[in-house]
Amino acid sequence: MSTFIKDFVEREKINRRNFLFASAAGLTATAVPGILGRGAAFADAGGWSLAWSYRDRASAYWNAIVSGGEAYVESLGLTKEDMTNLINEGSSEKSLADIKAFLAKNAGKGAIASDPNDSPNARPVVEAVRDAGGYVSTIWNKTDDLHPWDIGDNYVAHLSWSGEKPSEDAARLLFEKMGGEGGVVHLGGIPANIPAVERLNGLKNALKDFPNIELLDEQSADWDTNKAAELMSSYLTRYGDKIKGVHCANDNMAYGVIEALKAEGITGMPITAFDGNPEAVDLVMKGELLATVFTNPHWGGGIALALAHQAAIGAFKPSEEPNEHREFYGPSILVTQADAEEFKKTYLDATPTYDWTDRWGLSAGGIVYK
Repeated sequence: MSTFIKDFVEREKINRRNFLFASAAGLTATAVPGILGRGAAFADAGGWSLAWSYRDRASAYWNAIVSGGEAYVESLGLTKEDMTNLINEGSSEKSLADIKAFLAKNAGKGAIASDPNDSPNARPVVEAVRDAGGYVSTIWNKTDDLHPWDIGDNYVAHLSWSGEKPSEDAARLLFEKMGGEGGVVHLGGIPANIPAVERLNGLKNALKDFPNIELLDEQSADWDTNKAAELMSSYLTRYGDKIKGVHCANDNMAYGVIEALKAEGITGMPITAFDGNPEAVDLVMKGELLATVFTNPHWGGGIALALAHQAAIGAFKPSEEPNEHREFYGPSILVTQADAEEFKKTYLDATPTYDWTDRWGLSAGGIVYK
C-alpha cells in the first residue's frame, strides 16, 4: 500500500475511534464538539430543506458525490428522499433557476451543495442564495476572484481538488511507460471547468521534464464517453502510429478512448485517467488503464452539504473560521496496478463511515491561487 493511502486510511481510523470513544463515554456532541458524527449532533434538519445541485448522476463519479450527500442526510435520521436533487443537465441557466425556485419554495430556508456547472455561474448562484437567506457550499467550479469571505456567512465554503499535481504525477507515469519519447494526446473536460484547466496544466508541467515527448493535440470531449470515442478516432486518423500514449482528464473519457482503440485493433497503449471510479480501478487492475486519480467523491459530496447545513443551523459560524476552512482541497490518491487491489478493498468494496462533524479532517489544505 502506498504511503499516501496508509496516511489517508489512518486518518479515517482516528475519526472512527473518536466516535466510538465518545459513544462509550456517553458524551454528547455539545460536550465534545467535532467528535460525534453520523447525526448525533443533529436530531433532524432543524427546519432547513437540503439540496444538491449538479449536472447529472449518469457517471459513477457523480453518483458517488450525490450518495455522499444522501449519507449526510441519513445521518440526521432522515431518508435520502429528504434531499432534493437539482439536476441542471449541464446548463448554467437551469442550475441558477432551479436553485432560485428551491429557495422560493422553502422561504429561503435552504442548505445547498452546488457544482455551479461552470466557473462564471458560481457568483450568481451564491449571491442568489445569500439574498434569499439560504446557505451554500460550492464544489469544483468558481472564478479565482470569488471568495466565500467576500460574500458572507451564507457562502459557507468552496471545496475543490488540486487537479494539477495529481494530473502531473499521472502524466509522468505515462511518459515513463512510453520510454520517455513519442507523441501523446490529451482529452479534456469542459473548457470553462476548473478541473479541466488544472488537469491540462498538470500534463504541460510534466512535459517540461520530457523533451522527447511531443503533445500532438489537446481538445475537449466535455467529460463524455461517446465524445471521447469520437475524438480519439479523429486523433488516430490524423496522427496514426505517432500516438504512443493518451492522457485523459477523467475516467469516462478514458472509457471512450479504450473503445476507439479496440475498434482499430490497438491494445496495450498506456492511458491515464482521473476520478478513481470503480470501473476505472478494475481497468487499472487488468492493465487496460495505466493509472487513475481518486478524489473521494463520497466524502466530498457529504462534507459539502454538511458544511452548508451545519452553518445554517448555527453549529459553527463560517466567518469565525480561517480562510483555509472556507476554500480547501480534498484529498487525492494516484491509483496504479501496484496498489489498486488494496485501494479497491478500502474505498470501493466498502464505503468508509465518515464523521460529518469533523469538517476539515480530510482537507488537503487551503486552495492556492497562482
